[in-house]
Amino acid sequence: MIIFLEMTMIISPAFAQSAGAGGPGALAQLLPFLLIFVVFYFLLIRPQQKRAKEHRQLVNSLKKGDQVITSGGISGKVIKAVDEKDTVEVEIASGVVVNVVRAMIAEVRDKNGEPMKPEKGKK
Repeated sequence: MIIFLEMTMIISPAFAQSAGAGGPGALAQLLPFLLIFVVFYFLLIRPQQKRAKEHRQLVNSLKKGDQVITSGGISGKVIKAVDEKDTVEVEIASGVVVNVVRAMIAEVRDKNGEPMKPEKGKK
């Protein structure tokens, strides 16, 4: 003979109620996250994109005779820069020529040794 025991469960009123629909409280909960994203965009993401664009313009405008400094700290003079190639030839000492990837050029200097600004309006 099998004895079945019935257990009665007591359900509290808090669990028995259905979840409320998302009203104005849901927007108020998301507002801090939206504000944080906006602050991050204007303080971090946008300036970084602007610097990357300026660096791309600077690297794409390299020409023969430019004084450059690589991201490794090596300075030299560009002796050959072909627009279609990803590398430029840089003379780092008399008779010593190395190929440098364009993206590794940290800055371009003018004849006086001052950093050059990227040209506006160039692609």
